[in-house]
Amino acid sequence: MFNRIAETFCSKAAMRFVILLWGEKSSMACKGVEGLPFFTYKEIIDLGRENRRSLFDSHAARQDFVYEAINSDDIATLVYTSGTTGNPKGVMLTHRNLLHQIKNLWDVVPAEVGDRFLSMLPPWHAYERSCEYFIFTCGIEQVYTTVRNLKDDLRHYQPNYVISVPLVYETLYSGIQKQISSSSPVRKLIALAFIRVSLTYMELKRIYEGKCLMRNQAQPSYLVSMLEWVWARFIATILWPVHLLAKKIVYGKIHSAIGISKAGVSGGGSFPLHVDKFFEAIGVKVQNGYGLTESSPVVAARRPTCNVLGSVGHPIRHTEFKIVDSETNEALPPGSKGIVKVRGPPVMKGYYKNPSATKQALDEDGWLSTGDIGWIAPHHSTGRSRHCGGVVVLEGRAKDTIVLSTGENIEPGELEEAALRSSLIQQIVVIGQDQRRLGAIIVPNREEVLLAAKELSIVEGNASDLNKEKMTSLLYKELRTWTSECSFQIGPILVVDEPFTIDSGLMTPTMKIRRDKVVAQFREQIDILYK
Repeated sequence: MFNRIAETFCSKAAMRFVILLWGEKSSMACKGVEGLPFFTYKEIIDLGRENRRSLFDSHAARQDFVYEAINSDDIATLVYTSGTTGNPKGVMLTHRNLLHQIKNLWDVVPAEVGDRFLSMLPPWHAYERSCEYFIFTCGIEQVYTTVRNLKDDLRHYQPNYVISVPLVYETLYSGIQKQISSSSPVRKLIALAFIRVSLTYMELKRIYEGKCLMRNQAQPSYLVSMLEWVWARFIATILWPVHLLAKKIVYGKIHSAIGISKAGVSGGGSFPLHVDKFFEAIGVKVQNGYGLTESSPVVAARRPTCNVLGSVGHPIRHTEFKIVDSETNEALPPGSKGIVKVRGPPVMKGYYKNPSATKQALDEDGWLSTGDIGWIAPHHSTGRSRHCGGVVVLEGRAKDTIVLSTGENIEPGELEEAALRSSLIQQIVVIGQDQRRLGAIIVPNREEVLLAAKELSIVEGNASDLNKEKMTSLLYKELRTWTSECSFQIGPILVVDEPFTIDSGLMTPTMKIRRDKVVAQFREQIDILYK
């Protein structure tokens, strides 16, 4: 790698030395780097050990050092944002920021000594860092896994908690659905019937427990609330034995395969509501949270005792939220949608050597503009939303908003979430900025598409592939089916062969799709699509 960049790099940067993390010094190019010291990683380690030994052996050497106490407001680490939009920025997190996470995450994850956590996050990510510090402070076992080993590690280690991004839970959901679909017709029918009953039962349970989200500020009447409570409780009581039977016959096997005995903790991206409802129905608790690198990162999360689906929960202790108008910056009342702002001990010191970016993100009163669109649930003393007051609900990124040439503003998240419920669609990015209608870039699940084509007699039963035209037509019909209840519909679609990955630069380390990079890469095809 160095040989490839050496000549250009050395002409534009002043270097004192080069450290090779791997490889031999003998293979280095000499052009443009004459007289520059090279060290292998092993040499650096040996130098460190030698210097440490000489320091401890010399009393005089120790006297030359001055030890300064670390202040809680001193910078503990620089974490660079993954850069979904624009250039990555160095976030300055202090010891106070990280200590706040350690002291307050127990409210979200009441872990006990002897618990086991399974994590599938990059160790340099703020989410993983704070979780690690919290876990080790509590004296809990931490197991690391990868996408490839996740299924086996879940079964082998049987973790109490799983710490990961939404994509992991979506993958587990898809795996379970695939397992059910490939079962015998009788087993498939029984499993789907049980799941449908459990979904209804949990919906009713949320109503009588007062954990249904509502944006309306008006207080529901006591009489209506009481009647609704009695109705929901009555129907739920009838369905409860069937739900209990389902837990023993079907869900028990799923639990032993997944192995999450206490809770899955999700963060770092939008958590699809259908996945949320499914895990609740089968009895696997998933607690969704919210945060940014700039806030160390966790600022809100669903508690075990108040796990309101569709939300990211209440703010964690000592942290404030407010919703402001995107144009006037005025604070909006509960239930109103706007830009989410956060203030409190977890908020960063600023961006490293970037005062202009710091000024854009942090105002004089310490409020951090998250760039996310959301609302705060109003407080109600009666009705189905009586225990939801103060929870935070997110509805996408302000920068993700698509503005059509007609002037209509659209949040693509709703459409993408609906489309991903289809087993035929692996990945999707909704497009349409400055166009008359929406479009989409789709990565198909080829095996499922071919299977569906055979079932619909679009191709012969022994066919091994499907041409692009037939695949596009089938995906378009599928898309219309799943997004029919959304506010907007998708017009033309572009089907691409290669999935969006971290290696291709089209996904962040936490597996969020980089919209701008995807649109830039397929710019020519998009232009043709709209012609």
